[in-house]
Amino acid sequence: MSIGTGEVRAPVSQGRFRQLSPPQTSGSCPRNRAAATMEEPEMQLKGKKVTDKFTESVYVLANEPSVALYRLQEHVRRSLPELAQHKADMQRWEEQSQGAIYTVEYACSAVKNLVDSSVYFRSVEGLLKQAIMDNVALQLLAGAARADTTV
Repeated sequence: MSIGTGEVRAPVSQGRFRQLSPPQTSGSCPRNRAAATMEEPEMQLKGKKVTDKFTESVYVLANEPSVALYRLQEHVRRSLPELAQHKADMQRWEEQSQGAIYTVEYACSAVKNLVDSSVYFRSVEGLLKQAIMDNVALQLLAGAARADTTV
């Protein structure tokens, strides 16, 4: 059909087309005018039904599951690089946190071991005091023995 001309081409054998002319209606007949005015509300109703069905079809096609999956794919494609960057950042922060946690746990265990070894430090302190007192006593005895030998 040619646009705007009202001509219709019908296929003819061997791929050629022949022109069909639009049907001839006599608009001068009063009976045809009355029929056209009576059919107008009916035509409007039919036109409204056709446009409603067309709108519904377009709405269904626009919200078809494949379109929804396409929209989902586009969303994923747009947001995936940012999410991957967040994941990499989180993994790096987790590694740093694990290192810090290990350091803190090691320091806590060292302090606990020092607290637990306070018993041994007190024992060593007591032994050192005893050794100092024995050393002083030996020095006094040695000084007294020298004094006895010189007299």
